Amino acid sequence: MDSSKILFTGGSGLLGSEFRKILPDIDYPSSSVFNVTNYAQMKSYIESKGFELIVHAAAFTSPPQIDKDPGKAVDVNIIGTCNVVKLCMEFDVRLIYICTDYVFRGDRGNYKEDDAVYPVNKYAWSKLGGECAVRLYDKSLIIRTTFGPNVFPYEKAFIDQWTSRESVSVIALKISKLIDKDITGVLHVGGGRRTVFEFAKSLDETRDIKELSIGDVNFVVPVDTSLDCDRYSEVVKD
Repeated sequence: MDSSKILFTGGSGLLGSEFRKILPDIDYPSSSVFNVTNYAQMKSYIESKGFELIVHAAAFTSPPQIDKDPGKAVDVNIIGTCNVVKLCMEFDVRLIYICTDYVFRGDRGNYKEDDAVYPVNKYAWSKLGGECAVRLYDKSLIIRTTFGPNVFPYEKAFIDQWTSRESVSVIALKISKLIDKDITGVLHVGGGRRTVFEFAKSLDETRDIKELSIGDVNFVVPVDTSLDCDRYSEVVKD
């Protein structure tokens, strides 16, 4: 696919910054010229450029900050995503939406794409709100995933939360392999099931990461949102 026909929202974020290293010729507009909460501005930006795909990664992603300011999550994660969906509908553009493993309750793990969703915090509800809008558009792919910085940014990590989290460099590469795939629906992208502590240690085995429990933080954390990623392996022959 011609990279110049791809637009990536959230290009200054963690995933977008890594994506730039893999696919530098994609259009990564800043929020000052392509603000997902401003439909008229977005329409003006793309109407003469002939984009064929939008990768929508722009989001307000901090669970504790969203607990304090849920209105911003409504504006960016729900209304903003609705605007992107409508834009794709109007211009017949394919859409890839970056969602989260947190849409699941987290009571058993190894979730498949068609398992029931039930968020346990406001961040996840806002991302699910965006996912609902994307599901109304037939030319869309919802990617549920989880990633962190290539260097673990905290001194402590959860020993009692299980995940399929990988470093952002690994997830960006996995997602980049889907750009040329004409698939729709929902796809899980991640690694094997492990604790956040195990993930953190895998990034740097020499570093002294301390243990932390989900009961020690003041926001709700799902226990096990690990993902079954078999469909991804089938699609990309990974």
